[in-house]
Amino acid sequence: MAGGREIKTKIKSVQNTRKVTRALEMVSASKIRKAQDRMKTSRPYARVIKQVIGHLAQANSDYRHPYMVERKDVKRVGYVIVSSDRGLAGGLNNNLFRKLLGEFRKWQEQGVEVDVVTIGQKASVFFRRIKVNMLASVTHLGDQPHVEQLIGVIKVVLDAYSAGTVDRVFVCYNDFVNTMTQRAAFDQLLPLPAPETQVAKHDWDYIYEPDAQTVLDHVLTRYIESLVYQAVLENVASEHAARMVAMKAASDNATKLIGTLNLVYNKARQAAITQEISEIVGGAAAV
Repeated sequence: MAGGREIKTKIKSVQNTRKVTRALEMVSASKIRKAQDRMKTSRPYARVIKQVIGHLAQANSDYRHPYMVERKDVKRVGYVIVSSDRGLAGGLNNNLFRKLLGEFRKWQEQGVEVDVVTIGQKASVFFRRIKVNMLASVTHLGDQPHVEQLIGVIKVVLDAYSAGTVDRVFVCYNDFVNTMTQRAAFDQLLPLPAPETQVAKHDWDYIYEPDAQTVLDHVLTRYIESLVYQAVLENVASEHAARMVAMKAASDNATKLIGTLNLVYNKARQAAITQEISEIVGGAAAV
C-alpha cells in the first residue's frame, strides 16, 4: 500500500504546517491589541501638531521657512518607505511596493529622479534588488519602535531637502483602517502641504523666542519626526492584523486539505482491501 503511505506522509506534513500557522495567528492576535493601543495613543499628538503647523503656515510672518516653500522645478523626489521586518503578512508589503513602482514610473516619465529611504527589512531588500537609489535604511525596529531609532534616516532626508538635492519628500506606509482592511497611504512631508482643515489667513504673527528661524527649525523637525513615527506605528498594527488574517486563512486551507487527503486515503485503503478480497476469492475459486 505504497500510495497510502505517501498520502499519510502528506497529511502529517500539512498537520505540522497547520500547527505553525495557528501559532503565528495566536501570536499576532496577542500583539495586535498592544500595537493598536500605541497607535491610538500617538494619534492625538500627531493631530494637534498638524493643527499647530497649519496655524504657523497661515501666519503673516516675515520669515518663511524653507520647509514651507513650494519649489517650482521638481527634479528629484524622495520617498520614506515604511514596511515590516518579517513576512507571512499576506500581500501587505507587496501591495504597497506595487503602488510605489507605479508612482516611480510616473515621475520618471516626467524626467524626475527618485531617491528612497527605507524603514523595515522587506523594503530594504526589495528596493536594493531593483537598484533604486537608496539614501539610508533602518531595520529591526521591533514591535515597540522608538523615535530615537528613526532620527538618523529622517535627518538624511531633511539634509537632502535643505541642500536642494531633493525637491519633494513623501512618506509611504500601510494605514490601519481596521483588522480586515489596511490601505497603502502616501503623505507629503516636504514642502509642508496645505492644512486639511481650512485655516483663516492671519494678519498677525507669533512672537518667537529667541528668533523665528530657531523655533521653526525645532518645531518643524519635531513635526516631521512625529509623522514618520506615526506612520511606523500604523504599519506595525497593519502588519499584525494582516498576518493574523493571513495565518487564519492558511490554517483553514490546511484543515480543508487534510480533510481532502483523508478522503483520498480512505478511498485508496478501501480499494486495496477490495483488491485483496478479490484475489482471495479468485484463488479459492481456482482451487
